[in-house]
Amino acid sequence: MKNFLKNHGIWVLFAGAVIAAALALMSFFNASPLVNITGVLTSPFRSGYTAVATWFNDKQAYYKDIKALEAENAALKKTIAEMEETVRQAQADRDENELLRQLLGLRAQRRDLSDLEAATITERSVTNWVSSFTLNKGTTHGVEVGNSVIDATGALVGVISEAGYNWSTVLTTVDTDTSLGARVFRTKELGIAQGDFSLMGEDLLRLDYLPSDADLLAGDLVETSGLGGFYPSGLVIGYVKEVRMDDSGASSYAIVTPAADLDALTEVFVVKSFEIVT
Repeated sequence: MKNFLKNHGIWVLFAGAVIAAALALMSFFNASPLVNITGVLTSPFRSGYTAVATWFNDKQAYYKDIKALEAENAALKKTIAEMEETVRQAQADRDENELLRQLLGLRAQRRDLSDLEAATITERSVTNWVSSFTLNKGTTHGVEVGNSVIDATGALVGVISEAGYNWSTVLTTVDTDTSLGARVFRTKELGIAQGDFSLMGEDLLRLDYLPSDADLLAGDLVETSGLGGFYPSGLVIGYVKEVRMDDSGASSYAIVTPAADLDALTEVFVVKSFEIVT
């Protein structure tokens, strides 16, 4: 031992001085060797915990944002639905007001049509064999079989063939089961306006039982005659397209284009009562 100190004493003293200085420095910075060692060993775990905590907080914030966006989206959808309903109601109100204006106009023009019922077409049945409409008005509204149906201009659309509690069926002027007294406005010649199988697909009808020397021209106006009192007089049926002779050569008939645009109609008026004008 004496020999060791003798030979290495200077190094022992130097090492002790270094250790003392290191301990003094650590003491100065309030950190013990054990604390430093613990810090070094736990540093990776602290980093991992921090990363996990940060990820969890980010996910939680993202989830909250998603929920907030979903709630906002649901609120926007509800607002849009309410606005669309408001627009639909406004459109329905405008349509109703327009229909009422047309009704007032008709009543002013045709004072003989004393009782008109506005109706909406809810269904169409247009084939090679049938041309009819279903209306949303029926017996509870005073609609009866045989009532005439007109458009907003007063042109004849057809005749009620069936009437239920809150619905009715209209046979149009081109349907083969439609037949009514007619008169050519210019010449006053009388005939029968009726549907024809060969013409119905073209939205045309015939004016039959005209005299062989009938003086009809293309464009002549054809209206209801009112004879017999079944239908109002003076309802415009349509316009002469051309005049033809029948197979016997004893009489002629006219091809008539309806005045009412049967394909475009959505609203009509049922003539529930009228005054006979002679």
